[in-house]
Amino acid sequence: MRSTSLPDDARTFSGGNPSLPGGTWMLGDLSVTRFGYGAMQLAGPWVMGPPADPDGALAVLREVVELGITHIDTSDAYGPHITNKLIWEALHPYPESLHVVTKVGATRDQQGGWPPARNPDDLRRAVHENLENLGVEVLDLVNLRLGNAEGPQPGSLAEPFETLVDLQRQGLIRHLGVSTATAQQVAEAQAIAPIVCVQNMYNLAFRQDDELIDTLAEQGVAYVPYFPLGGFSPLQSAALSAVAARLATTAMSVALAWLLRRSPNILLIPGTSTVAHLRENVAGAGLSLSDEDLVDLDKIGN
Repeated sequence: MRSTSLPDDARTFSGGNPSLPGGTWMLGDLSVTRFGYGAMQLAGPWVMGPPADPDGALAVLREVVELGITHIDTSDAYGPHITNKLIWEALHPYPESLHVVTKVGATRDQQGGWPPARNPDDLRRAVHENLENLGVEVLDLVNLRLGNAEGPQPGSLAEPFETLVDLQRQGLIRHLGVSTATAQQVAEAQAIAPIVCVQNMYNLAFRQDDELIDTLAEQGVAYVPYFPLGGFSPLQSAALSAVAARLATTAMSVALAWLLRRSPNILLIPGTSTVAHLRENVAGAGLSLSDEDLVDLDKIGN
């Protein structure tokens, strides 16, 4: 990432770790570790306000980079503005190997909701707020968030996506993607400009995007699943629990390892607010699943 002015107490990190679970993937011309980090949980409860432990949040971000993770997922709506400022405080000036992916298309209201903000003025404002709060001149990758809390919703994305394409032409965005999108919206975006990733809800039990994942893999486009264990409504599965017990590990570890096995274009962005849980997630994603494990797990989504 290209940084703007540096804070006086800035720390410098460098490098990446291709030996992390899953190795690496190319997001356009950006090499990232397939095991990434989602920064949503760094804000306060329900992704509003500051964290209860600001020093702990900064420690997590620094550990992310020390572990060699080169893909951080964020949004300036987290907090709002809180998470991006924490990333800046913890990691600026950013190492060349680190790539921060953000989202625009929704804002926050006083009730903690996520009202859409996809008109051209909203999107331009959101891009500039991301630039300012991350302290960069160019955003590595911006996902256009579509849909709502219930998931993807049909409809054209042409106007908001073309707004982001215009900002890309101005040199403010390097690469584009879409989030919470239908397969038809993905295709519509690709007809307007290249995208390098799709970020949708997907896990062992919620597998509506199986066909889309395979199509994107053939195109060399990344698929970034969120809510690997169901999000705010955690999935309950006897098969998942049984595999986790057999391997003497956690359900989260099995779910992450399965996602990396599912397709080579899947990038993980599990979130956490503690260093210990971050390390646990990295170890869990590297779990070796047997053919028996995979057969049992595939029963969940079928």
